[in-house]
Amino acid sequence: MKNLLIHADNLLGLNYLLNEKELKGAIDLVYIDPPFATGIDFTITKGRTSTISTGKNGTLAYSDKLVGKDFIAFLKKRLLLLHKLLSENGSIYLHIDYKIGHYVKVMMDEVFGIENFRNDITRIKCNPKNFNRIGYGNIKDLILFYSKTKKPIWNEPRAEYSDKDLEKLFPKKNATGRRYTTVPIHAPGETINGNSNALFKGMSPPEGRHWRVDVTTLEQWDQKGLLEWSATGNPRKIIYADEKDGKRVQDIWDYKDPQYPIYPTEKNSRLLDLIIKTSSNPKSIVLDCFCGSGTTLKSAHLLDRHWIGIEQSDLAIKATQNKMNTIKANLFISQPEYDFVSMTDTEEKV
Repeated sequence: MKNLLIHADNLLGLNYLLNEKELKGAIDLVYIDPPFATGIDFTITKGRTSTISTGKNGTLAYSDKLVGKDFIAFLKKRLLLLHKLLSENGSIYLHIDYKIGHYVKVMMDEVFGIENFRNDITRIKCNPKNFNRIGYGNIKDLILFYSKTKKPIWNEPRAEYSDKDLEKLFPKKNATGRRYTTVPIHAPGETINGNSNALFKGMSPPEGRHWRVDVTTLEQWDQKGLLEWSATGNPRKIIYADEKDGKRVQDIWDYKDPQYPIYPTEKNSRLLDLIIKTSSNPKSIVLDCFCGSGTTLKSAHLLDRHWIGIEQSDLAIKATQNKMNTIKANLFISQPEYDFVSMTDTEEKV
């Protein structure tokens, strides 16, 4: 498939993908960062992003005037089409503000099924602020993660251990300085027959427990020096820090917004890298129908995915094209090639 950038209202663009491109069930991953129902306009002034309430100063990037039930209805129309476009192994990540996010989740439960809700992810968006207000400082927003079915693409993400993690999780060091920890070699539950209850070096598992592995494996661990024996003769399995891929990624992400974005909705590219690596495979199709300045599309391209972007704003389309032009081809990365479709002369009522 050839990559595709569509200049259009995304309701038109999504129908085009379904009816003209016949991509029903073909999209493995959707990431969208729609307006947050703030009721204000976003402008670009002197090359930097600012927010104003009138839209009279600077160049209008996009208007975020739909609020409340009108916003939910606007979003639901698009999510129903996205559900049709998603593959059976597909997932959607919707980035939204906490002020409206709870209502969006209830609506997404209806569209995607509450059984396919995977996570609500807290994203740390900025450093702490000291504004005078009645309420706690807001440094977060929300990403709602749903899958199309119970078996989505899932490439387990891992995060590197920090120095503090290593000290806490792997507190011991061997003679060569390798950090490690130890874990029991038995688990709850008794077995009557089989190797998990056999004698190991003359010992049975503690009462009410069984060996985690068969006795042959325990003996191999012992021969390789992978068991640590206590002074009382209690063996534990050695786990080395440098043999682990890292720690599981949790549901609080610290990916702050760029300090000087080129477009109001620009997000941290590392956030998109994580989502794309986790919930799609090489050559998967990644779709962003609120593509803004094209961060999703660039990350998808650099990670060897096909991509589709839809955006109505003239400024955003130009920013996306400029961003894709910054990608330089090399042995591993191709120069972005894509079809460009403009549907801005056609009006669609929302």
